[in-house]
Amino acid sequence: MSLQTHLSQLARKHEALEREIQDAIHRPSANDLHIAELKRRKLLLKDEIKRLQAGNNTLH
Repeated sequence: MSLQTHLSQLARKHEALEREIQDAIHRPSANDLHIAELKRRKLLLKDEIKRLQAGNNTLH
């Protein structure tokens, strides 16, 4: 798998988590712990994307 493909997949997962977070926040029975876990996973994905992009920039 190419780096660009991997970055695209991570970006799609990040966007999906954002939608899931928004859905959970607007649900009357929102579970704060679940929302916090989703946000943590989203942040980890963001960090991974930035790390890969930074590593890719140093290769060129």
